[in-house]
Amino acid sequence: MSRSYYSDDITNFLKEEADLILSKLTRNHAFALEEQQRDAWLKEIEISKKELRNFASGYVIFEYSIPRMGKRADVILVLNGLVFVMEFKINEKQYNNYDIDQCYDYVLDLKYFHEQSYNIKIVPILIATDAVDFRNTFYQDGDGVFKPIRCNKNNLGKTVLILSQQFGGNYLDPIKWENSIYKPTPTIIEAAQALYQGHSVKEISRSD
Repeated sequence: MSRSYYSDDITNFLKEEADLILSKLTRNHAFALEEQQRDAWLKEIEISKKELRNFASGYVIFEYSIPRMGKRADVILVLNGLVFVMEFKINEKQYNNYDIDQCYDYVLDLKYFHEQSYNIKIVPILIATDAVDFRNTFYQDGDGVFKPIRCNKNNLGKTVLILSQQFGGNYLDPIKWENSIYKPTPTIIEAAQALYQGHSVKEISRSD
């Protein structure tokens, strides 16, 4: 069973018609497709195509499963040895803290429970499509997890390019990464501390 609803080399993604990509997303969606979800996917495809049009390499993944959380990341880009986890908020004009936390939670889960992510750099990016430009500071913790980046529909590509040039380099097999197994790292206590630092009691007490 595929971990994602759609994935392909960035060159193929850019060439493929949006309606065909949408049909693949819809086919792999286990639930009745609501109009709001359909429109969101079309917008994500449109923005991703526009903002990534100048990249000659990379690998794009839509709706990637985060098993431990029972959720899916909107779009993941594997590029120049980096993994960008992108959470889209369509028509949103603000960079809301709860949206930032959602994206950051996905990244922390991948870092500590996704085997192929143990030793790589992962960048969470919140895309509030209609928000104003945000002056980001690129900062990564010792484990290679970046602090969340804020982008909109017009500066995503530029931001990804800067990050890939400054921090990328090592080759990462995107197919192997996409199909990685999930398991805790040996330092499970460190993982728990990283995942729950600053979270509410309700979140810490979740049964998962």
